[in-house]
Amino acid sequence: MKVVPFEMTENSGTETTQIEVADLIVSYLEQIGVEYVFGIPGGAIEPLYNALARSQRRGGPRPIVARHEAGAAFMADGYARETGRIGVCTATSGPGATNLITGVACAYDNTIPMLVITGQPPLPAFGKRALQESACTGVNVPGMFEHCTRYNSLVSHADQIETKLVNALSRAWHTPKGPAHLSIPVDILRSRAITARPTYDLRSLLLRQSELVDQGALRDVAEELKHKRRVVFLIGGGCGEAIDVILELVRLTKAAYVTTPDAKGFINPRDLNYHGVFGFAGHAAADAVLSDDPDLVVALGISMGEWTSGGWSKTLLNNRLVHIDACQENLMRSPMARLHVRGDIRSACEYLIEMLRKGSKARARSAVGHKRSPRSTDRLMQEVDKYESNATPIKPQRLMRELSQRSPPNTCFVADAGNSAAWAVHYLELDDRRLLRRRQSPRQPVLDERRRSSGWLRVTMDFAPMGWAIGASIGIARANPAAGVVCITGDGSYLMNGQEITVAAQEKLSVLFVILNDSALGMVKHGQRLAGAEPIAFELPIVDFRLQAEAMGIPGHLIRSAKDLDALNLPAMLRRPGPTLLDVRIDGEEVPPMGLRMKTLGSLKK
Repeated sequence: MKVVPFEMTENSGTETTQIEVADLIVSYLEQIGVEYVFGIPGGAIEPLYNALARSQRRGGPRPIVARHEAGAAFMADGYARETGRIGVCTATSGPGATNLITGVACAYDNTIPMLVITGQPPLPAFGKRALQESACTGVNVPGMFEHCTRYNSLVSHADQIETKLVNALSRAWHTPKGPAHLSIPVDILRSRAITARPTYDLRSLLLRQSELVDQGALRDVAEELKHKRRVVFLIGGGCGEAIDVILELVRLTKAAYVTTPDAKGFINPRDLNYHGVFGFAGHAAADAVLSDDPDLVVALGISMGEWTSGGWSKTLLNNRLVHIDACQENLMRSPMARLHVRGDIRSACEYLIEMLRKGSKARARSAVGHKRSPRSTDRLMQEVDKYESNATPIKPQRLMRELSQRSPPNTCFVADAGNSAAWAVHYLELDDRRLLRRRQSPRQPVLDERRRSSGWLRVTMDFAPMGWAIGASIGIARANPAAGVVCITGDGSYLMNGQEITVAAQEKLSVLFVILNDSALGMVKHGQRLAGAEPIAFELPIVDFRLQAEAMGIPGHLIRSAKDLDALNLPAMLRRPGPTLLDVRIDGEEVPPMGLRMKTLGSLKK
């Protein structure tokens, strides 16, 4: 029976015509609205790229070629965060697959839905030391992925593909979300599928899970909210799709609120009820409102990891805590909480609003508001002088101020691991004037929703690999080309992953790469100083990244002072169809707000 491209079977009306397994995989990606597949081709994955070429001709997903497989995974991560869809990345066998692992592990730790497809040599070659063999008889790639995926399997027969692909996508999408990995030998990708078109309707299978929550537990929470006088809400990174109803609940209860570092981008930091970031690189005002003996702290969508819990601070983790989350793994990290509610955060908040409005008179009698949050500049650890400094080299604090004030309101910022995240989390204060979208229907397929959990600032928690923001910013820009993207990264991170800027150039994406250049691994350098450790192995060479960018045909600018920034038109750069690079020579003696990290490492010098 002849194997023919999928494009020839769509209107054939025959049940006997078969297609390649690779075409069937791509047809499922078409079905769920996948637009891009990020990766690097190779011999063991070639049939999948052939199928993508056939699909692209009929308007299906298009491949985006990264420069390193880790960059491809970071791009899929950024795309998933921006769109609320499943990100897809692929690599060939052996080193192609192992290069993906860091990006996949980051997505796993940050619960980012992702489909990962890697190739293998032909099945008959297993155990014969084939080139780049990466099955159990070689360098065991499926074994490696077992520890950083929600689903992981080697496809050994063509008739397995539909079941395993559906399982992989379902496990990637449903809570707890994360990457799912399929390792497929090249001869299986080329072989005949047992069906000419998808058997299953993934759009219905991947609808939002049941939005039911424990209403009994929510009634208990509502009673607490009605009668507690001082309430603080802590908003976490899992709240993006529910932020409008969360803020409505905050206003209804007349409560104060703070965010974790990864949730700062969901809110307007100039809201007078907002008291800043709690956790890594956070604000004294946020610590103060949680330490000021609140009656109740309601935490929503928080992993309770090191950076989001303030280093497992007892001001948060105590019996005043109410923890609401869709993920049981997160709830397990707060066993001391007064109340746990597992379920969809949006549904939980809508139910609480309904309950509180029924008892609004009781709430009005008992409510006692918190003091208004200080102005944003007063939250910045009393470093307003550095935030406004005209010194050369430029202070990182002043750089964050300029980026905040000079970028258009629809700008999306992405901050890399290390000092970049610390400076951005603490000092960026963009006034976000975008309107939040509400879902039109509880049964609307979430795969069609755009920006369902997107914010103006993106940072990665927990695993936090250097260079993540470089790839993620490209994935975000590819997902949402109308919004300019600012990637804040360090010279160490850029030397690791900066080659991906050529992807932004090739795709004509409006990304402004801002490199904090201090010729050092900054967090290592300052960590050694704060710990009183030996000053060793943090130096980096002096690199003119402007010249490097220009050699790639990308506009570059050298920034030494705020005056140099004044001469640039940032809005125009963020509209340009292609990337721009700023090599910013920052004052490397400025210590980032990293005290929490030093404290949890136990190495802060007394």
